[in-house]
Amino acid sequence: MVDRLDITAAADGAWEQAVQREAVIRRLTNQQRISRSDFLAACRELGVKRSRLYELIRAYRARPLTSSLLASSTGTQMGSRRLPDEIEAVVSEAIDQFFKSPQKPSINALHMEVRRRCRAKELKAPCWSTLRKRVMARDPAELTAAREGAKVARKRHRPVPGSYQIERAYEVVQIDHTLVDVIVVDRIHRKPLQRPWLTLAIDVASRMVAGFYLTLEPPSALSVSLAIQHVVQPKGDWLDALGIDAAWPSAGLPEIIHVDNAKEFRSKAMKRGAEEHGISLQYRPIGSPHYGGHIERLIGTMMGAVHLLPGSTFSSVKDRGDYDSVSNSAMTLDELERWLALEITRYHAECHRILGIPPLATWHEAHARRDVPLRMPHDPEGFRIDFLSSEQRMVRRDGIHLFGLRYWDDILSLWAGQQGRRLRVSYDPRDLSTVFVRGPDGQRYPVRFADLRHPPITLSEHRRAQTILRERGRSLEDEDLIFEVIEEQRALVEAASSRTREARRTTERRERALHCTANDEIEAEDHVPEADESALRSHPGFEVEEWS
Repeated sequence: MVDRLDITAAADGAWEQAVQREAVIRRLTNQQRISRSDFLAACRELGVKRSRLYELIRAYRARPLTSSLLASSTGTQMGSRRLPDEIEAVVSEAIDQFFKSPQKPSINALHMEVRRRCRAKELKAPCWSTLRKRVMARDPAELTAAREGAKVARKRHRPVPGSYQIERAYEVVQIDHTLVDVIVVDRIHRKPLQRPWLTLAIDVASRMVAGFYLTLEPPSALSVSLAIQHVVQPKGDWLDALGIDAAWPSAGLPEIIHVDNAKEFRSKAMKRGAEEHGISLQYRPIGSPHYGGHIERLIGTMMGAVHLLPGSTFSSVKDRGDYDSVSNSAMTLDELERWLALEITRYHAECHRILGIPPLATWHEAHARRDVPLRMPHDPEGFRIDFLSSEQRMVRRDGIHLFGLRYWDDILSLWAGQQGRRLRVSYDPRDLSTVFVRGPDGQRYPVRFADLRHPPITLSEHRRAQTILRERGRSLEDEDLIFEVIEEQRALVEAASSRTREARRTTERRERALHCTANDEIEAEDHVPEADESALRSHPGFEVEEWS
């Protein structure tokens, strides 16, 4: 049975089919009354009967997400894999190490290589047709680049678009990162820290800034997901919290997001999270910088304004001259974030050199050209979690174990100790004190540390603690030891924070991460699901030993 609710566990073939269905069915459900010709055209396009299309439309209207359209019939599903994990690993390694080579080996040669590797591990080798399916499931552009070179891959697989005319608001949003040309200070000692990273998004049709995310951490899948959340969410409450009285109307789910080929844009969580909500991810072709021209010009505009701030590093050593950026730094990250918000709202209200009118006015025109209103997330809290990294974990009798840490909530007793059942566990690296467990019913449940005395910690703190334990030759699975080392490290950092810049960076990053996730938790309180009472009532219970 295909899990219709776990978007990262669905097989690639089944998921691609659901993505194709979502685009067609969303187009139908946007109509007030579906015409017969459009309905029959959709049947032909999707290759389904009319009764099946009615079922899909009903499922999508009840839950307007791509996962609601995953195939649910019994038997072997399209794209499903029945090989044992050990054999799948051998096949995957053989494709990566043997087939993807300039010698361009054939499927027959790959089959012989897989048989050799399986024989060495005393495994049963898969048949030739299975290997061919595995190769066909790979990205053809990636295979061509590995076997024939990047130039051939670009020539063969690069799209050939016409003129780049975008007219509707949020039809295309471009996202990219930049290292901000200013050094910020910490909040406590107001001493220099580092240059922060800015993830910026622009609506191509109106040139309005769609959203941004400012952080001390290098670009990651998390910073991308948080920038996308800012793109989607209404900006009113956020501006009020910053004390800014200005209009920033951009909000909703974009149709297409343009990104470059950096690894943080290519994570499975990022790709499936976007597709789950009907967003198409498009990657910039290698060697084609003009595809990201709008966002790069916006970054240049913003950095030009930043050069007027104290602590600016300017765009080059030549431009900086004798200016001491470190000693002149004065703004905290929070103050820089507010300044950027003010600068962006000012940019929205000024006449755009290319458009001839302000981006704010262009937004209203581009928004009016939309055939249907901009969509908002079906479940705002679920939207946030769908972009987080995740792992599959079995629920043990004492809870869920992740990163050597133990998590427990009473709802887990429904699935504790069930052999073979693994649940999807999503986590936010800024705060490991709470993870989000997706039950078999598709509901997400926040689950906290089993030992509630443990303080919130970040993933980076946890990794540093494990490195120290490894150097000391101690167990990496001892939860109490991990927290003891983290407390020890925090005490050392606090003592050194007034003296060394690195210690101040560590403290600032930790406090900002934990503070941000605490705010997310407060905002999500209304969305926290309660245990399904019917599920609890229908559960058969557990055997209880009787002691005489």
